[in-house]
Amino acid sequence: MKIEVLGSGCAKCNKVKEIVEKVVNEAGIDAEIIKVEDINKILDYGVMVTPGLVVDGDVKFAGKIPSEDKVREWLTQ
Repeated sequence: MKIEVLGSGCAKCNKVKEIVEKVVNEAGIDAEIIKVEDINKILDYGVMVTPGLVVDGDVKFAGKIPSEDKVREWLTQ
């Protein structure tokens, strides 16, 4: 599984990365977590507001910090 956290490095973006890493570790998910800070790559996903989360190429959300439960739901589907 490839997980991309989209964001420029702001506090909200870092919080999303922390949540994703926690859920991946707790659930034992085999995943590559990448922080994407290149604005052009972020815009290529159609994301205009960060933070954002992309799982295997699918944008799951943008513009807010999701709950751990929601991230777990996305990653274990």
